[in-house]
Amino acid sequence: MSGLRVCAVQYKLADIESFDQFAFQARHYVRNASEYGVQAILFPEFFTTQLLSIGDEAGAALTIDKLPEFTDAYIALFQSLAAEYRVHIVGGTHVVALADGKLNNTAHLFYPDGRVEKQAKLHMTPTEREEWNMSPGDGLQVFDTEFGTIAMLTCYDIEFPEIVRMARAKGADIIFCPSCTDDRHGFYRVRYCCHARAVENQVYIVTTGTVGSLRKVDFMRANYGQAAVISPNDIPFPPAGIMTEGVINDDMLVVADVNVGLLHDVRAAGSVTTWRDRRVDLYGDWS
Repeated sequence: MSGLRVCAVQYKLADIESFDQFAFQARHYVRNASEYGVQAILFPEFFTTQLLSIGDEAGAALTIDKLPEFTDAYIALFQSLAAEYRVHIVGGTHVVALADGKLNNTAHLFYPDGRVEKQAKLHMTPTEREEWNMSPGDGLQVFDTEFGTIAMLTCYDIEFPEIVRMARAKGADIIFCPSCTDDRHGFYRVRYCCHARAVENQVYIVTTGTVGSLRKVDFMRANYGQAAVISPNDIPFPPAGIMTEGVINDDMLVVADVNVGLLHDVRAAGSVTTWRDRRVDLYGDWS
């Protein structure tokens, strides 16, 4: 199957009082997306930090080390949504606890048949490392789906050309990039790098970020986000490489049709053939 309709969610963060409120909002987006006939849905990085705003008995926000306590409920929710609506869901990222006590910021892929795959974020920002005691993942995977091979690279990951080149060498045609940025500087770093990685590797990038505000949760009080589906810059695609994009900081979905077959066409005989023309004699390869 070469055609795929994808949806990216500009998830609006707002303080909540229960997991049920979080589940209601997530279901709203998935149900809305299903009405457009999508096969894959992307949620943003760190969108489950909304659960921290539920707070403790004193009304203070929960701390980041409490977020893994919601992991089982989060997985059960998105497994059920993927099955009910027969879609693949990249459930943004959720903070999970490892056996050794370390915290990983982990993207989850939920298949309609109940399978769940994971990819921990590989590059830690200073805030993740120093304020939230996050540890990086230790390996890159790609994932086979009925519509092609995908990778999940989270926010800061997309700013490192090598890791996206590795994903393409492993067969990925679509990179899902959940993101969370608090200002325009961070947003545009991620956005411009998504375009660069699409050109370099002749892949699609599906990206989105959080919008809104968690007034009680440290480091989540400001969000600047916009979803987009980004293509290589060549004749079969839009000149600017933008299949679709949202309205910055609005609560909304964006939807686009992508065709993996077109990627194979431009890799073979496009205006430029950046993947084929790599000088691996000079700078190595990861295949």
